[in-house]
Amino acid sequence: MSHKRILLVEGNDDEHVFKAIFGQHQLPPLDEIKAHGGYSSLIEALPLRLVESDVSALGVVCDADAEPVSRWESIRYRLEKAGYAKVPQYLVADGLVLAPPENTILPRFGLWIMPDNHIPGILEHFLELLVPAGNKLFAYTEQCVKNIPEASKLFREVDLPKAKIHTWLAWQKEPGRPLGQALTKHVLCAGSPSCQKVVHWIQRLYFNASPTN
Repeated sequence: MSHKRILLVEGNDDEHVFKAIFGQHQLPPLDEIKAHGGYSSLIEALPLRLVESDVSALGVVCDADAEPVSRWESIRYRLEKAGYAKVPQYLVADGLVLAPPENTILPRFGLWIMPDNHIPGILEHFLELLVPAGNKLFAYTEQCVKNIPEASKLFREVDLPKAKIHTWLAWQKEPGRPLGQALTKHVLCAGSPSCQKVVHWIQRLYFNASPTN
């Protein structure tokens, strides 16, 4: 029997960012990092992925969006329904890792809700935390995006983090790198404290058999 290690994410950007994080931190590759085209498809797929008999560790990364508590409660309900015991009432700050219940085929399970398991936000909020500290160009980018006249601002307010990070990347020495490449080319800092927290969660979930949440 194989023992696959799998990570489920919302979209292609998440997939490439996590592949870059694995590479930058020289972590062993997973058997699968699967993008689902959005949270709805991911959460719909979750119950079936939990009962695959050849999976030893299953991780989920999703955005908090505007309601991190509601998102956590939705996932918590599915975990309890699947048979996980002692699921915490609140998502812990360093990411959830649950040991598999005894006498079941359920895998070791992990969850990270972007950006930090606590505040509202999305992947791009997390990536802002990976911008090198004191970067003057990013400060200028934020000011420029903020000063776009309302009549000319075509993106939604909820997409402001995407507008900022992609504008900043468009102004680099090699403009417009995709998010994953921005990590592999060290434009974004994979060694930042915020990224290190995600790496520690990955290590606990996939590569460390020590006691979990």
